[in-house]
Amino acid sequence: MTADRTDPEAAIAEAAARCSNWGRWGDGDVLGTLNFLDEAKRREGAALVRQGVSFSLAQRFDTNGPQKGWRRRTNPVHTMTDTGADAALGLQGFPHGFGGADDVIAMPLQCSTQWDGLGHIFDHGNAWNGRPAERVVTAEGDQVTGIEHMAAHVAGRGVLLDVGRVIGRDGELPDGFAITEEHLTAAMEAHGVRVGRGDIVLVRTGQLARVRRDGWGDYAGGPAPGLSFTTAGWLHRTEIAAIATDTWGFEVRPNEFDDAFQPLHQVVIPNMGLLIGEMWDLEALAAHCADDGAYEFLLTAAPLPITGAVGSPVNPIAIK
Repeated sequence: MTADRTDPEAAIAEAAARCSNWGRWGDGDVLGTLNFLDEAKRREGAALVRQGVSFSLAQRFDTNGPQKGWRRRTNPVHTMTDTGADAALGLQGFPHGFGGADDVIAMPLQCSTQWDGLGHIFDHGNAWNGRPAERVVTAEGDQVTGIEHMAAHVAGRGVLLDVGRVIGRDGELPDGFAITEEHLTAAMEAHGVRVGRGDIVLVRTGQLARVRRDGWGDYAGGPAPGLSFTTAGWLHRTEIAAIATDTWGFEVRPNEFDDAFQPLHQVVIPNMGLLIGEMWDLEALAAHCADDGAYEFLLTAAPLPITGAVGSPVNPIAIK
């Protein structure tokens, strides 16, 4: 697939029509490509556990995160409402020496490791499955495809495609590097894995390792390696359930058109119904996969069942 850099509107329209899953699972569908992740696929994922070693793929949720305030996205603020000092001073009012601690957190739901829900992106006023966006997401939240519907479904066979190690230099791709289908295929061949229906695919670019070494910089919204717009057909054809990367925006930035903003999102979320994860920490898992040569594993990554949310923090766990 090629696209005219000067005409993102036409390229998006063509890809959206070609890759549409509208109506595939009925008019009332709220899961999109998670429909590909069935009981058999979960059993396949569970059978991959051999060593019992596990990896959290989440970044830390704290004030030292990457957010800079764009569109009111800030880093988490963690506040203690009860402390050990309160208990020691007898300020909590409990009998027989009982004491405790409590805390709260305030944060945008997409400020760190997270899933984009199906109500997150629209295409010309259309939400997933062709529904009018204004009837789906209101001031009360996503009234139809809230991320709570996905909470029980995201567990199955995970596959790591470490494109940074296979294609990059010193394990990292440069900012602005567009990962094509050919690059994904090269990673699969190098790792000896296949990708297909119902898989949860993780794509490592190495950008997170670089910003941890050099500082956050413009990690949140700036230039980054990522999926090329031309991978839309591959994402549709493989029938994967979900895909996640170690970058802020999943697709390559700057985008591949002269005047565009996240065009691949516009195709794959509202038209394809694809679940997308961003800002995942794949470093420890990637190092282990490189050591033992096994790039498939059981992956559980349930979003928080926040009613009406269009995204959710997540602590993905890969088990090998």
